[in-house]
Amino acid sequence: MDFDFSTPYPSQRSPVMGRNMVATSQPLAAQAGLRMLDRGGNAVDAALAAAITMPVVEPTGNGLGSDAFAIVHDGTALHGLNASGRAPAGWTPERFAGRAQMPERGWESVTVPGAVSAWLALSERFGALPFEALFEPAIDYAERGYPVSPIIASGWAAGAAVLSGQPGFAETFMPEGRAPRAGEIFRAPAMARTLRRIAETRTEAFYRGEIAEAIAAFARKHDAALSAEDLAAHRADWCGTIQRRYGDIDAHEIPPNGQGIAALIALGILENTEIADLGPDSIEGLHLQIEAMKLALADTYAHVGDPEAMVVDPDALLDDEYLRDRARLIDRDRAGDPAHGLPGPSGTIYITAADADGRMISFIQSNYAGFGSGVVVPEVGVSLQNRGAGFNLDPASPNCVAPNKRPFHTIIPGFITRGGAPLTSYGVMGGPIQAQGHVQMILRMMNFAQTPQAASDAPRWRVLEGRRVAMEPGFDAAVFDGLAALGHEIARGPLEADFSFGGAQLIHRMESGLYLGGSDHRKDGQAVVF
Repeated sequence: MDFDFSTPYPSQRSPVMGRNMVATSQPLAAQAGLRMLDRGGNAVDAALAAAITMPVVEPTGNGLGSDAFAIVHDGTALHGLNASGRAPAGWTPERFAGRAQMPERGWESVTVPGAVSAWLALSERFGALPFEALFEPAIDYAERGYPVSPIIASGWAAGAAVLSGQPGFAETFMPEGRAPRAGEIFRAPAMARTLRRIAETRTEAFYRGEIAEAIAAFARKHDAALSAEDLAAHRADWCGTIQRRYGDIDAHEIPPNGQGIAALIALGILENTEIADLGPDSIEGLHLQIEAMKLALADTYAHVGDPEAMVVDPDALLDDEYLRDRARLIDRDRAGDPAHGLPGPSGTIYITAADADGRMISFIQSNYAGFGSGVVVPEVGVSLQNRGAGFNLDPASPNCVAPNKRPFHTIIPGFITRGGAPLTSYGVMGGPIQAQGHVQMILRMMNFAQTPQAASDAPRWRVLEGRRVAMEPGFDAAVFDGLAALGHEIARGPLEADFSFGGAQLIHRMESGLYLGGSDHRKDGQAVVF
């Protein structure tokens, strides 16, 4: 397709072009990926080196105790990986009896970490370099230290204010009794030792060796449920992708337990509207997008959980006739507050990389909230995610907490193909905005010919609850007024501590075979080429 290379939104970044590319939210991680390409590695090696570096240089958004998902096009076919962890075996509903909701922080929010298993699975199947080589940049940064970047420093301070009392947090992430400031050097010697052992043992030490025992012992010390047996039982699963045709492209997401299906539902609903004929920032077009997203999220929150517990088949939620019926519920003149339908039977980091041989990878890794649970095993430098907060306590829900069950996940890698060929690898980190961000990126690039950088630079909206919609500064005043006149309750951001419009990284394969990439100005990162 022919992109419009004008710059319609305020930005200090130009789209990047080259034969090999890495895009991340932290410059040192992007450079780690570039080093692998320079050594003869491929896109998967580059993405993994960046992912392994990220717990060191951006601990606010991920850690060694995170989860991960990936979509890989190996030049011939598309593959999906679900490396999310499961609930501890001791997490029965009775354990949480009397609570109104799942804990958001602390040990009672900690599920089995899966990201480390993703690193090995991807390397073994697609990597060209030795597994140990992928760890060299991360170990170097952890041992010698690195300067903390500005946006991450701000998130670090916010996390420390809330989490300093969690076990192991201050010892690991507040070396001077406070969060490090922008430009200060941070070192993580315990993390360096753990990374070296993960590399040497090909993850065995993390799931069944001395690191696993250190995590389990720290859990026992605090009467937590996570055990060595829980860690040893973990596995990453090759799961393929679910997809939805939109115009002449196919949008791909990881199947549930994630929210990626919400993006596909919204696209399917929008295909039954006149969205392609409306401007990217028009009142009418934004109204349709917001209303479609509300319908998609209502279905997703009602029906999605661990696939083994779901009653509604994901294919039924993507059925053409069902989506036409859902599209008919959109009132062109009024904001709605829809309930879910019932079809018939039937704090995150994101990395993308591409190489000259046509491989592309969409990779996402997260501890959920900033710093996850706040719990850190100081002996090994493993900060643990709080994905358990993604469960609910409703016995009728497919997402009710239960032993060895995967929770509903917000993190989703995105991918676009055309005629089976890889086209765009992208993601929009940031909790509940992720599926909403995927829809906005696809519409801006595919309908309105905006470059990956322009699509990223554009102001975003985010459905909250009911008729409330958060909107970034940057939209025309007439847009705010017009949407309000339709009954949308506009929250202008940034407003609250949990308010987020995410951060995008995108790589698009042009007809020439070269790549065109963008990196979100809302983050510290960059798209780099080789």
